[in-house]
Amino acid sequence: MPSLILPHSSPQKITIPDLVSHCTFKLRKSRYHCMLSTESKDWLFRGANLDDRARCSFHGLKAGQLTATCYPKAGYPQLRVACDFLNWLFHLDNLSDDMDNRSITEVANVVMNSLYHPYTFRSHSRLSRMTKDFHKRMLQTASPGTCQRFIETLELFFQAINQQATDRANNFIPDLESYIALRRDTSGCKPCWALVEYAYNLDIPDEVMNHPLICALGEATNDLVTWSNDIFSYNVEQSKGQTHNMINVVMKEQGIDLQSAFDFVGNLCKQSIDRFIDCRARLPSWGPEIDRDIAIYVDGLADWIVGSLHWSFDTERYFGKQGIQVKKTRIVTLLPPRKH
Repeated sequence: MPSLILPHSSPQKITIPDLVSHCTFKLRKSRYHCMLSTESKDWLFRGANLDDRARCSFHGLKAGQLTATCYPKAGYPQLRVACDFLNWLFHLDNLSDDMDNRSITEVANVVMNSLYHPYTFRSHSRLSRMTKDFHKRMLQTASPGTCQRFIETLELFFQAINQQATDRANNFIPDLESYIALRRDTSGCKPCWALVEYAYNLDIPDEVMNHPLICALGEATNDLVTWSNDIFSYNVEQSKGQTHNMINVVMKEQGIDLQSAFDFVGNLCKQSIDRFIDCRARLPSWGPEIDRDIAIYVDGLADWIVGSLHWSFDTERYFGKQGIQVKKTRIVTLLPPRKH
């Protein structure tokens, strides 16, 4: 499979698409970002058996900055829940890369039982304690609909990463259409959209949240965040031999080279931003109160689009300490395969 990931004919450098310039949404940032980062990392590290390398990785992750730009106007208690969840999700993502189906199913059972039964489910696992901790705080102010969407979309996340583990075990790369459908759930973005509702104390009726244009806005945001992430994370992933990435899918399906695949996926990302703008302009009215809440929710999705794009160069997860330079030049030097 390595030859599919990084053919010998591939260049040593690639140019990533300019998505930041295409996104004209205003970048906003919570004034609590420093305190948020410190306290959420302390929460993550508490009782954790993480070595120095893992702790350093989470310092470089800068999940606090991501949270502060994606939920910039949220109150601090809501910000903490969102940041703790994102740190928890990245921790889970790191673990799941090496999990088989059985391990993922075991983790999913612990997490989902902790969410469905936060006061009665008994488990000695640290994962259950962390899950119950942020979820109980969320339950204090979140609407029933928000909680339901949060839990249901996390269940979809576990189903999707289970399928991803099956594909990984079989060295299988799906076609583009199948990959897009799966990636919308492996991204873990959908629960983050429920956290937009929670962060701003919104109580939007289910029939409004299920409106085709509201769903399309969430999908366009998911696609931008997810597909741009495939662009930004490709270099690290190919060095590890991982193939759950749109770049690999497009190269295989269309028989194109690496740079052409980056350009292709970049155009899809730009189209997803354009799709978001078009859907927002066509939203109907549900009356003053609901319209106000929907405007806040949609602004929250826009914050995720612009916030995640800028964070991708500030975090050390994708470009190490070269993120600012890569943001400026858009040139990435391909990493050699890692020795296992």
